[in-house]
Amino acid sequence: MARLHVEGWAPDYGSPIDTDDSLERTVDETVEVSGAWEPLEGSDDGVGEVVFVDGVRRVDARLTLDEPTGLVSGLCGSLAVGAVTWERSTPRSAVTTTRVERLAVFGDGQGQPVPVAGPELMYRTESIPETDPGMLIQHFHGRMRKAEAELSEELAKTGTFVIADGPINDLSATEKVGYIKSHRVGYLSPEKAPIIGRLRAGERTPLFLIGATGAYPRYSWYLRLADIPGGHSWTGIVRAEVSSHLDLATAQRIADRATALLPKFAAPMHIDSRAPQNLVPIAALERELRRLLGDPEFVYRRLRAAVGAAA
Repeated sequence: MARLHVEGWAPDYGSPIDTDDSLERTVDETVEVSGAWEPLEGSDDGVGEVVFVDGVRRVDARLTLDEPTGLVSGLCGSLAVGAVTWERSTPRSAVTTTRVERLAVFGDGQGQPVPVAGPELMYRTESIPETDPGMLIQHFHGRMRKAEAELSEELAKTGTFVIADGPINDLSATEKVGYIKSHRVGYLSPEKAPIIGRLRAGERTPLFLIGATGAYPRYSWYLRLADIPGGHSWTGIVRAEVSSHLDLATAQRIADRATALLPKFAAPMHIDSRAPQNLVPIAALERELRRLLGDPEFVYRRLRAAVGAAA
């Protein structure tokens, strides 16, 4: 009988294991090892600094545009992206880059400017053709992912080693790693999947190629951040990916480096509700970015006051 587990991951964040058959599942498992798979140990090559990139978003207010032809749904939202840099020589981490954007999104191809609610509360208006309110959130989330991707690529082009929270969205040949905390798809075949349970902290699977014939091919691998007593076979497992525009040797070097380094940043179980997957530098960055978004009640009151005054 299968063993039942209660996840340490906070319920508010969903589950670290979440299947979704709609995602890309075309996988080549032979790109690094063509025969039987064994866990591969990571290798710390002494890189001097690591930059972690992440973003946060928040819906500040729901909007309704009263058109003669009917009501149009919208939202005002704030997003922030940033980077925290870990210096090996210190060793310490510090937030080094932050950017904040305010966005108003309307559906049905409609929209109008939102009154300025304060010196740092100026919302850029965009519209989408769909009328489903859920698509407003999707568009808003997409803007945050784009801002994360742009910052990650900007930093990686300087030669910095970048760990970007979430899948990579820019497949240029720069040394940036997409760091995926939750698992919506099981990418490995039934023959290869059992290796997950055999990984120890600081070990990875061989590389596999996702979406070789699709629009976004990338090398990927699983690694274990920490050995958690009483955990199931996927406890502490994360997936990482790099662009397949990198040559295989470079992808292997990056995979070995990330596999050796990331366990150093794993959050302790008693500190973070998403431990160990939510890395300590990323958690610190998220706290700073949320602070920069401002107090949600204050922002909401200023928005209501500004819209009311302009009516």
